Amino acid sequence: MPSSAKTADAGGVRVRVAPLLSDEESQDLFEANLPLAGVLPLRIELSYETGGVPLELRRTRFHLRDGDGHEWKLLSPKQAIARILKANDVFLYNPHSRKEFEKEFVAYAFDLKTPLAAAERRRQGFLFFQTPDKAPLRSPRGLVLSIERLPQPVEIRLD
Repeated sequence: MPSSAKTADAGGVRVRVAPLLSDEESQDLFEANLPLAGVLPLRIELSYETGGVPLELRRTRFHLRDGDGHEWKLLSPKQAIARILKANDVFLYNPHSRKEFEKEFVAYAFDLKTPLAAAERRRQGFLFFQTPDKAPLRSPRGLVLSIERLPQPVEIRLD
């Protein structure tokens, strides 16, 4: 997690978030140009500081709004992959290559299905958001990430 990551506390859960805004970063990490596809990956880390009961993440809701009040759609990793392929006009591909790309891409995603146990204490991964108009990403301003259904709701300004 970069030192520029934004941090907030939500009742025993520490949230750190850092967007990947440059073409180079997404190209290096995902081997694809996510900003061109209108996809913003957010690196997120949850630290569970309270012991005992596992933290259920399945019902957690993430909302991203920009400075104009537009809501950005949260994409599953598979939806993000489909968006990337469509934006890059990739319609013919080797099925094995696509399966390998999907496997590697999904490995970077933030796991929302498994509860965060006190023994694990920290989980990192990426959430993928689509621009409101599906257009390529252009220096978004005023981004605010809202997270609901943690022990306390939290809002984090990303810029």
